[in-house]
Amino acid sequence: MLVNEIFKSIEGEGVRAGYPTIFIRLFGCNLRCSYCDTRYSCSGTEYTEKSAEEIVEHCKRWYPNIKRVTLTGGEPLIHRDIRLLIYDLISNGYQVNIETNGSIDIEPFVRFDNVIITMDWKSPSSGMNELMCKPNLSLLRPQDVLKFVVGSTTDLFEMSAIIVENQIEAQKFVSPVFNKIRPVNIAQFILARPELYDCRLQVQLHKIVWEPTMRGV
Repeated sequence: MLVNEIFKSIEGEGVRAGYPTIFIRLFGCNLRCSYCDTRYSCSGTEYTEKSAEEIVEHCKRWYPNIKRVTLTGGEPLIHRDIRLLIYDLISNGYQVNIETNGSIDIEPFVRFDNVIITMDWKSPSSGMNELMCKPNLSLLRPQDVLKFVVGSTTDLFEMSAIIVENQIEAQKFVSPVFNKIRPVNIAQFILARPELYDCRLQVQLHKIVWEPTMRGV
């Protein structure tokens, strides 16, 4: 697998926000979102090739006291050996969270009972909205996360329609595109619509704790 970086930080979003976590950022992505803040993991040559075993050994050697792992990218699910990596991490006692962009079929991954899938639904302002894999919405489980990243009022109405029109068991989070929409506007939108009362507004914690453009955090 092509690995962009492995580092420890505080989980910035989702159900594990605030917890110390090992991040395994894999290289390569099948989408090109307008607001992507990790383009270095999608193009260029910033990667090393590692096997699943080598990745697990790296985690054990450098971060022996952290058992939460987040697989991110890029898009981790495009990698041929990703299921082997997930299995090896679980076998070594890690609690795995998979961050995926919503365009890849997640059916093979919901079979891992003790894995969290954090799945994006790309909003219109991303430019990738038409590439979403809609059947994924019904595959998400209560332990999983459906994440909307919104940058406009149009995005908020799209989020509302997706939630209302689909049976979604996953926990629902919404966060602003950094510097594109004010969190208060999202809060007001949610509070005005009872059908969104199960949504959680979040901000990217790591961009508050550290400089927004800092890498490896």
